[in-house]
Amino acid sequence: MADKRLDGKRVLLTQAGDYMGPATIELFAEHGAEIVADNSDLTLPGAVDDLVARAGPIDILVANLAAPANAGPMAEEIPDAVFQNMFEVMVYPLHRLCRAVLPQMYERRAGKVVVYGSATGLKSQRKIAAYAAARSAQVGYVRSVGLEAAPHNVQVNLIAQNFVENPVYYPPELEGTEMFERILRQVPAGRLATGREDALFALFLASDESDFFVGQSIPFSGGWAQ
Repeated sequence: MADKRLDGKRVLLTQAGDYMGPATIELFAEHGAEIVADNSDLTLPGAVDDLVARAGPIDILVANLAAPANAGPMAEEIPDAVFQNMFEVMVYPLHRLCRAVLPQMYERRAGKVVVYGSATGLKSQRKIAAYAAARSAQVGYVRSVGLEAAPHNVQVNLIAQNFVENPVYYPPELEGTEMFERILRQVPAGRLATGREDALFALFLASDESDFFVGQSIPFSGGWAQ
């Protein structure tokens, strides 16, 4: 491939084996990136600092932090442990990762942070209060940190995704069922996005072409969230 947009760039990718991890690894490698693919438990004390110390200089952080939405219970039925776990998995590691990598990026006056977030952080939805709260916290965090990072020529942005092919949310056995058809009716585009399409968006945000994007949470949901 002649167009290697990440040639020579060192990328730290979290939850590399889950959700958007595999598609990101494949595409970023095609574009010349050196990828540190991490699958460790980032909820453990000191795990993020240890990871960044082992990884060495990082040009691009791809924060792939996700958990099942656990849809179903109303807010009054959600126990503290479930609510807190959403933040332990998706919010606190995001802050710790940024806290660990931003200083080195500021020193070089170059760097990208791409967060795989969720459109549920932008659009209201019933029966996922804990998940939506954590995803909304990611959006608010990116907005604030993006403004702080911009004067250092570091860009922090979030992909607010939904309806992207994924074996966790959309297992193969779901396709062709009545439930799957109901899901598709919610998407103005009439289909799910492929993982590669989502990764291509992340590639743009990780490349030098996105230098004027600051603290954005950009919907990638086939028109569901605008």
